[in-house]
Amino acid sequence: MTTATIRIGSRGSQLALWQARHVQSELEKRYPDLSVAIKKIKTTGDKILDVPLAQVGGKGLFVKEIEEALLKNEIDLAVHSMKDVPTVLPDGLCIAVIMKREDPRDVLISRDGNGFFHLPPGAHIGTSSLRRISQLLNQRPDLNISSLRGNLDTRIKKLDSGVFDAIVVAAAGMLRMGWGERITEYLPVNISLPAIGQGALCIECRKEDQAVLERISGFDHAETSVCVRAERAFLKKLEGGCQVPIGAYATLVHDRLEIEGFVASVDGRRIVREKRVAAKDNPEEIGVILAGSLLSQGGEEILREVYGAG
Repeated sequence: MTTATIRIGSRGSQLALWQARHVQSELEKRYPDLSVAIKKIKTTGDKILDVPLAQVGGKGLFVKEIEEALLKNEIDLAVHSMKDVPTVLPDGLCIAVIMKREDPRDVLISRDGNGFFHLPPGAHIGTSSLRRISQLLNQRPDLNISSLRGNLDTRIKKLDSGVFDAIVVAAAGMLRMGWGERITEYLPVNISLPAIGQGALCIECRKEDQAVLERISGFDHAETSVCVRAERAFLKKLEGGCQVPIGAYATLVHDRLEIEGFVASVDGRRIVREKRVAAKDNPEEIGVILAGSLLSQGGEEILREVYGAG
């Protein structure tokens, strides 16, 4: 790249483009002489919409093609939802920035305005996540839950058309799109623990591209970065992805790092869950320790069964 131009790679959904434009705007504010362009890239996850994510398999379904464009020097940086990014990156690439987190919780959007515990028995719920399915069924085994794929606006249209009684999505996307008034209920983390990195954006670029690294160096949000690093270490230890019902959420409380995680069977009947507190100096260590503890308490057996079924 030239020092006056930066090319951002992004998926083409409304939400992904909002995220890319957010970074574009921040760059243009800081560097008025900079030309910032956005290149839309279709990923595997965008192409396969008629199959649940857990059945598609593999990792990096929403980032692989964008990372390939980075490695080919077709773009200079990529803006991702942190929860879409695998814990192992291609050689030559790095997560240079983790930006300030939006609300990390899941939200319920229902057609009749009923909250989660007031939905009628057997209500039909749409969601794309085994993590959500396992936790919702743990609380309400009567629910009828079906896979719901597609962009956020597509999911809402399916709800409005009567396909579902309610859907569960991430709060962050709804708030970023300005659709907060559609939210019926924010699900507390004791009911639906978030996905690893949920609500956070990251910027991925080439390790050796010093010009880009210098431009974005001030975008990192220290508190979010510490928390997400702990969550991703937890994920890496469990070798999890979209195919397994696991979640973790870390926060800083009085300068101490708290992280809660779980491993569950898909039907929600078995959940191993625990919280750990430690100094914030080594977030990866606490994530690994928590994951190891859950594995020893039955999580390993649950994951073997989930992977075997898959």
